Amino acid sequence: MTNRRLVSLITGVLVLAFFLPVALSIWFTHRQAEETFMNELDTYSELADMRTQRVVNQSKDALRQLESYKGERCTPAHLLAMRRISWSWRYVREVIFMNGLQPECSSMEIDSHVPPFPQPEKITDDGFRAWLTRHNDLGLSQYMIAIGTDHYVVMTDPLSFIDVLSFGSWPVNVALISTKTHQIIAGSSTLDPQVLTQITPDGPKKMQVDGSAYAILRDADMGLAIVTWASLAPLAQNWHRLLVIWLPFGLLMSMLIALLLLRILRRLQSPKYQLQDAIRSREISMVYQPIVALNSGRIVGAEALARWRQQDGNLLAPDIFIPLAVSSGLMPQLTQLIIETVFNNLGRWLQQHPQQHVSINLEPSDLLDPALPALLAHQLERWQLSPAQVAFELTERGFADPAVSNPAIQRLRQAGHAIYIDDFGTGYSSLSYLQNLDVDIIKIDKSFVDALEYKTVAPHIIEMAKALRLAMVAEGIETEGQLQWLTEYGVEYGQGWLYSKALPTEEFIHWAENNLLSC
Repeated sequence: MTNRRLVSLITGVLVLAFFLPVALSIWFTHRQAEETFMNELDTYSELADMRTQRVVNQSKDALRQLESYKGERCTPAHLLAMRRISWSWRYVREVIFMNGLQPECSSMEIDSHVPPFPQPEKITDDGFRAWLTRHNDLGLSQYMIAIGTDHYVVMTDPLSFIDVLSFGSWPVNVALISTKTHQIIAGSSTLDPQVLTQITPDGPKKMQVDGSAYAILRDADMGLAIVTWASLAPLAQNWHRLLVIWLPFGLLMSMLIALLLLRILRRLQSPKYQLQDAIRSREISMVYQPIVALNSGRIVGAEALARWRQQDGNLLAPDIFIPLAVSSGLMPQLTQLIIETVFNNLGRWLQQHPQQHVSINLEPSDLLDPALPALLAHQLERWQLSPAQVAFELTERGFADPAVSNPAIQRLRQAGHAIYIDDFGTGYSSLSYLQNLDVDIIKIDKSFVDALEYKTVAPHIIEMAKALRLAMVAEGIETEGQLQWLTEYGVEYGQGWLYSKALPTEEFIHWAENNLLSC
């Protein structure tokens, strides 16, 4: 992934990172409030279910005890035994002795006047019969839950099934419903009719209707459903209270993450990483300025110059980004890209014109790159070129440490490459330094060419180069007067706008072909 794509990705993540913790805080707050609310509702439902099971189990235990009575039925002793059951078992209100479905006596009457029971509405898995009935010996019009065996029925107040205290933070309602008839057996408050229609054996376990949350527990064995519900208004209040706690935390996390990503983003947008991305994307292009023989105007080669195109379309010259590549350790990768690009651009043209050459600028750090000789050998073999067709230009600082530079330069010269001293005289060395350099050509800097009319330094450079039998290339030739002066002083080669500016590959080849044909 390129740095540019990485920057786009991190920018997107930055936007997301700023809003996500806040959104998560709001979501977590709502979830926590809702979870707390539903947990209390579920806890109350479980307590109501436990109470229901306790009442049912106590009724069954009472019936088992009654079945163990061996005396004569409906006698004072029998009635006393039934009264003891209704007295000692907390949830049993009345005990009735049955002959089939016909009550005969009860814990209240020695001669029961209760009409026959209908067929049981439910028979449990363990064989107990169950009714929702108004049968009683007191003549009360009140529904009771009746649980019976073949001979006895115990009557239980439905309210005892849901008699549970709420220990939560808000009021909770409860109702006991028949899943078969949808009849409300007992309830602490009025149940919404929309919910009542959902009380089926296979209906939902949770729902929200008209601002209230409902939890439904079903007892398939008894055919009952326990519905608990509470208003959602306290949920909103609790959510606002928790939001005061969690939202500042989310904002703090957003700021910390955003600051971290901004730091990474600034780093990726730094010139170093932009240059690294340009090298990886092969966005460094090359232009070529012709080098001509001054006495004939005929092209003898070209200097390869790197350019870095920016997003706004402008081209950066190497004197801007080469120091960046050197200081950031990217010079080996950049030089490799430049060499590969030069061969790809001019390899075929140089193959067709073996008398022509191209010069490539090197930095001092390139001389220490062990991969450079192998890269050159590979490219020369690939394009079937002579080493003499590829020269290298180094500024004076490339020769600052002879112990390091001389062996590397010597290897290049032994391989057949010519070595130029670029911009000679503008560095920190004296002219006497020239006699110790193992080079082939010196390039007279444009600043000296511009000052030819003053005849200050250029004549001394020329005379020293002649004494050392070094060829010369004058840079920045722009006028006929400069050309005439340089020719008279014996400078062999030159380049500059008088001949041509630096050109892209296709334009350079077109210019060079025309030059070869016209000379």
